[in-house]
Amino acid sequence: MSKRQSSLLFLAALVISGTIFLQMAIYAVSILVGWNVKFNLVVVCHSWLKAVGLSSLEYALDGLVIFTLLLTIWHISSQLIHTARMKTRLEQYRAKKLTTEFNQTYSNEKEDVIIISHPTPMAITMGFVQPKIVISTGLINLLTRDELEAVLAHEMYHKANRDPLKLFILSLCASTIGYIPILKCFNQQFRIIQEILADEFAIKKQATSVHLGSALLKMLKVGTAKKMPFSYASFADTSVNYRIEYILNPLQIQMKIPVKVAWLSFAIFSMMCAVFMYAIA
Repeated sequence: MSKRQSSLLFLAALVISGTIFLQMAIYAVSILVGWNVKFNLVVVCHSWLKAVGLSSLEYALDGLVIFTLLLTIWHISSQLIHTARMKTRLEQYRAKKLTTEFNQTYSNEKEDVIIISHPTPMAITMGFVQPKIVISTGLINLLTRDELEAVLAHEMYHKANRDPLKLFILSLCASTIGYIPILKCFNQQFRIIQEILADEFAIKKQATSVHLGSALLKMLKVGTAKKMPFSYASFADTSVNYRIEYILNPLQIQMKIPVKVAWLSFAIFSMMCAVFMYAIA
């Protein structure tokens, strides 16, 4: 596991999905404002379908473009709405005194950590522009001081790397461009790698894996909070099996991309690019 692997997965997903999104957006704008776009992938597909006698599929192509763009807008809007609602709820449950104490102790008096009065053990990092770590009093009561420091170190890694934003971008790409199956694989593997890297950061900071492992097992034993409808990085509801295996034996963890999925995705993406290049030539 390395940060380089994580960065490559994220970059590859951005390149693939960004190319498709950009072409669809240009095509949609050209329809709305009557802009004549010569070298647009969707326009090329239209011409190609006519050439092979499948002009009726043009409507299906239009439908795919419109559906993908509307689905993207819906996901982004839904994310913003749910995040705003959650921030309002957090303010209602905020334990102001504990929040101040934790930030003075663990965050050099910056308000990076928010403590909420809630019995369910919870540790998440949320927010895109300025991520915040949210810890519940249920978790504070459950863990020892050393275990709590391990959890905070884990979440600090997510905060420093802006993982909530990255996770949302990958999830958005995987859910809206489902006909490129490798994007779902990238999304899943990125989540696993980021969790293991966050664990590795906490282990190095404490020079032991004991406290992180015991905190993870305690949270699994009592159960975690229900999954919430917005993007966040959580301590105990992602890639638990991989993380336990990593704590026990780091050298055995290896991530592999399924060959069939990779070739299928490559074939679909290459076919689209080939049609575009043919039209230009």
